[in-house]
Amino acid sequence: MKKKLSYLFDKEKSSEIKKPLFIFDIANNHNGDVEHGLKIIRETSKVCNGLEDKFLFGFKFQYRDLDSFIHPDYKDRKDISYVKRFSDTKLTRKEFELMKNEIENGGFISVCTPFDENSVDLIEEQNFDIIKIASCSFTDWPLLERIVKTDKPIIASTAGATLEELDRVVSFLEHRDKKSVLMHCVGEYPTKKESLQLNQIDLLKKRYPEITIGFSTHEEPNNLDAVKIAVGKGAQVFERHVNVESEKYSINAYSSTPGEIKKWLQSAEEAYEMCGVENNRHISTEKEKNDLRRFRRGVFVKRNLKEGELLTKENIFYAFPCGERQILANDMSKYIEYIPTKDINTNEAINLENLTIKNSREDVLRIVKKLKDIVLESHIILPNRIELELSHHYGIENYEKFGAAILNCINREYCKKLIILLPGQNHPLHYHEKKEETFQVLYGDMNLKLGNEKISLKPGDIQTVERKVNHSFSSEKGCIFEEVSTTHYNNDSFYENEEVRNNKNRKTHMTFWADWLSGKTIE
Repeated sequence: MKKKLSYLFDKEKSSEIKKPLFIFDIANNHNGDVEHGLKIIRETSKVCNGLEDKFLFGFKFQYRDLDSFIHPDYKDRKDISYVKRFSDTKLTRKEFELMKNEIENGGFISVCTPFDENSVDLIEEQNFDIIKIASCSFTDWPLLERIVKTDKPIIASTAGATLEELDRVVSFLEHRDKKSVLMHCVGEYPTKKESLQLNQIDLLKKRYPEITIGFSTHEEPNNLDAVKIAVGKGAQVFERHVNVESEKYSINAYSSTPGEIKKWLQSAEEAYEMCGVENNRHISTEKEKNDLRRFRRGVFVKRNLKEGELLTKENIFYAFPCGERQILANDMSKYIEYIPTKDINTNEAINLENLTIKNSREDVLRIVKKLKDIVLESHIILPNRIELELSHHYGIENYEKFGAAILNCINREYCKKLIILLPGQNHPLHYHEKKEETFQVLYGDMNLKLGNEKISLKPGDIQTVERKVNHSFSSEKGCIFEEVSTTHYNNDSFYENEEVRNNKNRKTHMTFWADWLSGKTIE
């Protein structure tokens, strides 16, 4: 069991599975004939050959302790269809063990659905890998209480359950630290295509993001679209009833033969291939890169450029078509400086071999890493979307000594910012003509120079800076403080140092989402 579950689940305490799992439900299709049941397993197993690297496979039985499951007054009633069905297809414990051994000898995961507490006892005794909860038992609380006492992972079908019932069962399982999978399911046999309700997979994934979501199917076997849609919506576990053709036994409308299962698996395989990479951005093929490059604009010069003259938006233009070695409009970035190593004439293309390239992106990534560390250390909660401004008054390469990171929260008739200073960082002397601001230290230490006064601030301290008053600030160990002010205006910061005043590229603007603290790529 441990060997199987080690490759089924991604992590010890996670319900996320490593590969899609396809479960073949024998149910009562064995018709009480163990040889027919073994034939279902063997014939269905053959169609899985060659797919083991992509998918996991399991077979599922259904257990009912008929002596206690059926009311004593109804045991011999042949006029009640399912009492007759269950009684006529009864197998002995030994016969079920023969089928279970056939499953395990083939390397398949063993799954079983109990419909009563005695059947859970038998599942434990026979050491099945996974317990499946049928939709009709989804809120059978006495049965659930018995199931969660086992050490088995749980797959639960949800047909007919309300949102309140879903929430209650999920909470019940989570509070007992159970690995579980929720299966979207429609309890109509067979399920018409207009009744499949596949959008429920989206609902389950959104409502229970920590739980793997699957699809238990009852549509007609010739419907190969449903599994593709379910794959596209993110289902990871699939269940289908299986049977084999026989002169002795008929096949119901929602069970698939091995040939139909083969087509079903091929459809799922095609869907996964079309869906491609999951939870990450895919890597473009060389063909895609080349095909896109053909339609991109190249960079050309507006006028004659001298060797060593920095490329700027004032002296270049973008036009189609582009050359093979030419830099593109897509290559132009606020982090990159291009400097020609030779004279370039008007309208001439700018090629890579004629440039010195200075990329400050690594500097920015280094800075963002340090900002991330101080935010995590402070335990300050940031907005979901963050407009981040790096002020680097003497160049990005000197940021750790001179500068600040400004998180712009709101700017209306009033303004709120969060400002981060790294250890040892200084923000140069300046003043504002239009806005008045108030600082409150949230974390760390802050040294404020206000006019001729020097003030040391600690967390909780508040200080107002009036209009036209020179001020600068620094931190020895790092600091985060809140700035609340009247409306912020561009070009309302007047710096004492001429070098800072003349630096037209002393701001780098970025947008982050909340998960930037987990390492989200800079855009």
